[in-house]
Amino acid sequence: MTTSSDASVATAAAAVRSRRIRPDVGSDFARLSRRITEAGLLRQRHGYYAVRLTVVIGLLAAGWAAFAVLGDSWWQLAVAAFMALVFGQVALVAHDLAHRQVFRHRRTSAVWGRLFGNLGIGMSYGWWMNKHTRHHANPNHEELDPDVAPDILVWSTEQARNSSGPARLIGGHQAFLFFPLLTLEGFNLHVASVRSLFSPSAKSRLLEGGLLLLHMAAYLSALFLVLSPGKAMAFLAVNQCLFGVYLGCVFAPNHKGMPTLTGDDRPDFLRRQVLTSRNVRGGRLTDLMLGGLNYQIEHHLFPGMPSPHLRRAQVVVRAYCEEIGVPYHETGLIQSYREALTHLHRTGEPIRRQRKAS
Repeated sequence: MTTSSDASVATAAAAVRSRRIRPDVGSDFARLSRRITEAGLLRQRHGYYAVRLTVVIGLLAAGWAAFAVLGDSWWQLAVAAFMALVFGQVALVAHDLAHRQVFRHRRTSAVWGRLFGNLGIGMSYGWWMNKHTRHHANPNHEELDPDVAPDILVWSTEQARNSSGPARLIGGHQAFLFFPLLTLEGFNLHVASVRSLFSPSAKSRLLEGGLLLLHMAAYLSALFLVLSPGKAMAFLAVNQCLFGVYLGCVFAPNHKGMPTLTGDDRPDFLRRQVLTSRNVRGGRLTDLMLGGLNYQIEHHLFPGMPSPHLRRAQVVVRAYCEEIGVPYHETGLIQSYREALTHLHRTGEPIRRQRKAS
């Protein structure tokens, strides 16, 4: 039985593959951009970000203050869980800084981005920005988007057929392992950040490395000076595992389970962004917890748009997509996870089939 979500994704996939959607490719986005600009949705929101950055810094300070006051207590695990959410909010602020939603100047954005990313949570701003920029340029393109590279998971049946190593080992059951694997994502961000320092393309290596080292030294020193070794390890596990799950829950609904591209399959900019992205419906709480990334379609079309404008932009973009006949996919949060997991299970089928045959 084909569900409505399967049908919408299939329609989007067909639109991605089509080279004859509209003869005037390239002009559709320009017309949409004019409407967005005329609505004032690209204007900066200095007041909003001043409040948001202050609140996030305040929450970070409050969390560490509570840690210091509680001392060597198992109640610190509650602080670890709270700090996982705060770390996620810090990461979302770093994301907005990288897109220059907060400051228009590259240098100012980089300074604040490294303070929030490298120093605040131990995530390399330079590494993440390089990776995320490539993702935005070619979302869900199997050869060009690092987010759908067959590293641990496989994102298409073709990747499954050609998989090896860890992806081959777990690919057949990756849908069941997806959320458990997210508990390792926080640790993975730290490892990837350190490894990036040794890349020939790394920029500001000493600054990035120094801030990462300072974060890690301060974080681990606080844990093992205030807590007994057992409590320190428990705090570390709870904090980093929940941090990874939170980030995964923020980013997983955005593109997982949407059509993937290969080779020269590159529609015009508007369709490349809209057809590979999924929006998540919800209210202000959803906006807060997902940092505005629940408006993934609008964010991909206008990455420099301040996040508080995305809700208003959605009305314009959705109506425009309907006007020009471009499928626009949005769903609830739980349904977005269901679609992503269903896709992961489906793409792992070649591995399961080959195992049964051997």
